[in-house]
Amino acid sequence: MHKLSSKNPSDSLTIMNEIVLPNDTNTLNNLMGGRLLHWMDIASAIAAQRHSNSIVVTASVDTVSFKEPIKLGDVVNIKAWVTRAFNSSMEVYIEVWAENIPRGELIKCNDAYYTFVALDSRNKPVKVPHIDPVTDLEKEKYDGALRRRQLRLILANKIKPEEASELKNLFIKSE
Repeated sequence: MHKLSSKNPSDSLTIMNEIVLPNDTNTLNNLMGGRLLHWMDIASAIAAQRHSNSIVVTASVDTVSFKEPIKLGDVVNIKAWVTRAFNSSMEVYIEVWAENIPRGELIKCNDAYYTFVALDSRNKPVKVPHIDPVTDLEKEKYDGALRRRQLRLILANKIKPEEASELKNLFIKSE
């Protein structure tokens, strides 16, 4: 049974921690990017499942850049939450922090947006609850989600640029 009432983004909040072990690193003793993407996909899928009460599949991953290396022995802190829900899809924002416990350092290394689609027992898309943002950050992420979604749809050739009204509004001067 799916509850379609609105939810707060904090209802989907997922925090995942992993320690970087030798098998997770490259020859520079940095966390391999593919391993980090795997962990990010898991954390964001959990957030999407919490929001939708459904099985979810990854539909897209937005630009992921590796801003700071994550070193052998660091603890990777991944924080994910649903920023906006559409019909059957949800945008999830992910922040990645590297924590060096002995030195007491915490460094933001990465952030990204993942999109998930909720599925029913027949693997068909199912409606998901709406989001009611509360904090300023949640409202900011919520407001930008429609523009990010339209850009994803343009890049996937699912809509034409002229159909992206939210994106067009960024470039049209109001009188």
